[in-house]
Amino acid sequence: MYKNAVETIKTAILQGQYEASKGVNRIQLAVYFGIGKYISQYTRKGIWGTGALDAISQQLQKELPGLRGYSATQLKNMRKFYEGWIMLDCNLSETTDENNSAITIAELQNTDNQEYNKSAIAIADLEPENSIDIYQTLKIPNIKDFPIEDFFKLPFSHHIRIIEGTKDLNARYYYIHRAVEEKIPSDKLSEFIKNNSFPAKSVVPNNFTQTLSDSIMARKAVMMFKDEYLLNFINVEQIGERESIDVDERVVEQQIVQNIKNFIMTFGNDFAFIGNQYHLEVYGVEHFPDLLFFNRELNALVVVELKTGDFKSSYLGQLMSYLSILDTKVKKPHENPSIGIVLCKSANREYVEFIIRDYNKPMGVATYKTTTEMPEKLRYALPDIEDLKKLL
Repeated sequence: MYKNAVETIKTAILQGQYEASKGVNRIQLAVYFGIGKYISQYTRKGIWGTGALDAISQQLQKELPGLRGYSATQLKNMRKFYEGWIMLDCNLSETTDENNSAITIAELQNTDNQEYNKSAIAIADLEPENSIDIYQTLKIPNIKDFPIEDFFKLPFSHHIRIIEGTKDLNARYYYIHRAVEEKIPSDKLSEFIKNNSFPAKSVVPNNFTQTLSDSIMARKAVMMFKDEYLLNFINVEQIGERESIDVDERVVEQQIVQNIKNFIMTFGNDFAFIGNQYHLEVYGVEHFPDLLFFNRELNALVVVELKTGDFKSSYLGQLMSYLSILDTKVKKPHENPSIGIVLCKSANREYVEFIIRDYNKPMGVATYKTTTEMPEKLRYALPDIEDLKKLL
């Protein structure tokens, strides 16, 4: 009854296995996406009956002995994979004009797509009018933010977990990147999503997309920094005793330096501490940025300027000076442009985003809290840092 369907899917599988044997994960995703589209079109329109996928799966097992990954459940997952992206903002009962919203791999990466065309699976039988090509049919509303490299690195099982776990586009981008970056196992990824690890509005106010010409680098920078950090190792009582803001900032700096491992674990991955009050000099004028790091993932110097009060626009001018000197005097030829972060007690997000947009060096403004500033219930739920040290 489903002879044509079995032959069509079998052809796609065999073509895909040949290409995937070269170790290209995107080929497998392309095949699954194409099969998912084929199944979606025939099942959603009532052309096939309810037992179609079981029958097709059983016949595939007979014709391709030892075939794995094509059970009825897996075929449904392929349909889910296709519908999870192509119909993200559409009602499944409605037909969609994919040609009007289609994007190509060249648009996603803004690079020559010859390599992709050479290895992409063109399964014309799945769609008589057009070959099925995942690159040409994904409906992505925010192309510039789409984590294209991570998308094609992520195994199919992870994709299904993400599609099942969230319909929010930004959350999907976040989980795709985190899963690839941290090599999160599939089962752990489900827990990660279930615990709502995607923080709403967690991205630091920044100008990265305007100042970093490499779009991949800009996306990594956006994902690297949060808009708020909990520095629960800072002695707030000691800071409160000081009157001068400059002294306060030095106290914060010293406590971060003394707890640099804790700070790096809070700040993010792949940071290496270079030093504090790092000496910079140009034309006889000296500058001393508070904290200087190198980030291996970004391949860039990261300078952090600490402020204990509210955000002021003058802080960005100060940061600009540091970044200009770092890029001219310290940055190695193979490194990316240096990045600056103002870390202050409070900031008006809308004001920061308005002011920062006209600066031509990559910068962001984040805030920090200490344990005593957390809600009382949550604060007392956390162990005392000294007790925790004794316990360890």
